[in-house]
Amino acid sequence: MRALRLAAAVMLLASPAIAQSLPPINLLQDKPSKTQDQLDAEAVQQKAYKESLKKIPDAKQPSDPWGAVRTDAPAQAKTTSPTKKARTGATAKSSSTN
Repeated sequence: MRALRLAAAVMLLASPAIAQSLPPINLLQDKPSKTQDQLDAEAVQQKAYKESLKKIPDAKQPSDPWGAVRTDAPAQAKTTSPTKKARTGATAKSSSTN
């Protein structure tokens, strides 16, 4: 019973690998080619589609409701001078409780 389960598990895991190694199969081989009338109708549809795309107006720029609030220049972060040392040990604890 265990051997049967093991064999089934191996087959389930190996089936995707086997499917990738098989040659590709074209299921639409027997599809008939289009007639001249169908090709002409398709060309007319494509032409109408391209003309309709030209009639679409250009999109407006998205509105920015916070535009009046923001400044033109980005805010610069405050930097500490390299001469100042970070508080460590007892001085950091005592200053944080004040």
